Amino acid sequence: MPYIIGTAGHIDHGKTSLIKALTGTDTDRLKEEKERGISIDLGFAHFDLPDGTSAGIVDVPGHERFIKNMLAGAHGIDLVLFTVAADDGVMPQTEEHLDIVHLLGVKMAIFVITKADLVSPARVADVEEEIDILTLGTTLEDSPKIAVSSVSGQGMSELKERIGQILKTHVKAAPAGYFRLPVDRAFILQGHGVVVTGTALSGEIKVGEQVRCLPGDNLFRVRSLQVHGKSVEVAGWGQCVAMNLTGPERAEIARGQVIGHEKISLVSDRFDAFVEVRPAAAKGIKNHQRVRVHLGTAERLGKIVILGTAEKIEAKQSTYCQITLSEPLPALRRDHFILRDETARRTLAGGLVLNPLAERHKRAETDLRARLEALHHGDPAQLTEAFVDGRKDFALSVEAILQFLNVREEQLRDVIDKVNQLRPMGAEGEKVYTSEKKWQRLKEQVLKTLEAFHAGHPLVPGMDMEELRGKLTYELSPKTFRVVVDMLIGDKLIAREESLVRLAGHHVQLGGQEKILMDKIKKILGEQPLAPPDLKDIEKQAGVSRNRLNEVIRLLERDGSVVRVTTDMYFLATSIEGLRQTLKKYLGEKGEMTAASFRDLIGSSRKYTIPLLEYFDRDGLTIRIGDIRRLKSAPTGEKTKSAR
Repeated sequence: MPYIIGTAGHIDHGKTSLIKALTGTDTDRLKEEKERGISIDLGFAHFDLPDGTSAGIVDVPGHERFIKNMLAGAHGIDLVLFTVAADDGVMPQTEEHLDIVHLLGVKMAIFVITKADLVSPARVADVEEEIDILTLGTTLEDSPKIAVSSVSGQGMSELKERIGQILKTHVKAAPAGYFRLPVDRAFILQGHGVVVTGTALSGEIKVGEQVRCLPGDNLFRVRSLQVHGKSVEVAGWGQCVAMNLTGPERAEIARGQVIGHEKISLVSDRFDAFVEVRPAAAKGIKNHQRVRVHLGTAERLGKIVILGTAEKIEAKQSTYCQITLSEPLPALRRDHFILRDETARRTLAGGLVLNPLAERHKRAETDLRARLEALHHGDPAQLTEAFVDGRKDFALSVEAILQFLNVREEQLRDVIDKVNQLRPMGAEGEKVYTSEKKWQRLKEQVLKTLEAFHAGHPLVPGMDMEELRGKLTYELSPKTFRVVVDMLIGDKLIAREESLVRLAGHHVQLGGQEKILMDKIKKILGEQPLAPPDLKDIEKQAGVSRNRLNEVIRLLERDGSVVRVTTDMYFLATSIEGLRQTLKKYLGEKGEMTAASFRDLIGSSRKYTIPLLEYFDRDGLTIRIGDIRRLKSAPTGEKTKSAR
């Protein structure tokens, strides 16, 4: 089973010397570190366990200026070796590192009292008491304490034995989800290309597989892998991994990005979280306070929004918040994060990501607290329902749901089967789901919208589908809307005729006045059958409003009495049929026709001949080739009779 051991502690309290004494590896890898005698960036080593396996060791810097580097290495730690120098005792960075380790959820630690050869046993006892006071009420309370000396070797055998015992008794399940590795280092290796290193948080990766880099969305192929300096074909969670990647030439990878499975594709600029404020934030944290957010190896400026009515979170208090970010980052559910003050001088708080794909909340939302608690403590089925129902989108893709839950697709199928209140909404093999609550809300709105439309337009057989889609609260894609319509038709609640939808029980009932108006319109159109008036003139002659005229003329169009040639021009159907036969006969004899020929043939003006010709083009009778028209069924290469 893979394990990661991390170090923590104040500057110059012997972390790097301790790792060298345990492993033989000097993790001070930078020239500047050698010259200054302190760790600035992350160092890596491996520790051989008694059972023959190895644990990765991450050595982090203790200097306050490099605390962000410490944060980059602290994620994914199983056991922390917390150094406290016997001569100094507990120091400022000791306290801040403890807060960070506690907030990151690390539960196993050994407090290593270094430089024990320089002090008396009584002093060691005093330091142990300081550690007991410091850890009171944290995840590291009652952790073992061992006094050592990297110079004389005092306590080193006991420390190695204790490390092995603790890790042997610690059984941890494989984390859910796909492969994910926050990048702590990225560099170009001559002849090999891009190399990235980091601690894998979940999943596994194989040589030859494709990975995605986020933010940025570039895809890479894994050329080779190393774990503890040895080439491997497969690497995974709980291991310090080096990856040689090949991909886009100009793609850049840097600390703070994440290399993950290609199915992980979404990034977040806000997330809901459960936040704990540490005693170091003596004045508490105010609503909308600007902070620095550390998640994985990434650092972002952000803002904390307290969810609820409180305007402040006091020190030692915990509550639900939303964290907004200046730039997006890849976050997943149950990721730990740290909040530091805007000037990066001290650690204020930290917490757990509950919803990495959160939307903006109204603080007065009545069910917000209940939804947040469901996201915090619910089982996967409850989480899925709460997430799908809480999103503004009507339906969510499988990819969004599995990334929210941080599970693999095959695991998600088991979850979905257990969610009774989830409804598939996909079309043509799409995997899209909505909640039963959303479905009932949408169904009710569709029926009420159609009912109101019928009441206001009793003579119109139905509502245009696009008009109906535009009036709904949810923004539905045309494809999803068609699925909704088909489902409501299947439930016999609505009916569709071409592009119009209506309530299943709705039928146009014509009264005496409507029939009189229909006859009047046909009479007006028949007075000059090849030069009919436009709608404005018909409105005046019929003495009705435009809305009423539109409704009645649509009825005439639907029963086949009139034909719409343009939006404002209607002909009697008998007139159009007569023109059709005239046109067919002429083109059958002559082969082709110009607009002027058609004008002369029917004795009309250009105002009518051009729209009529375009209508017959749309209707499929004729085809336009340059300035002439032919019957569409006639081969375009056929010689016309007039050309013979």
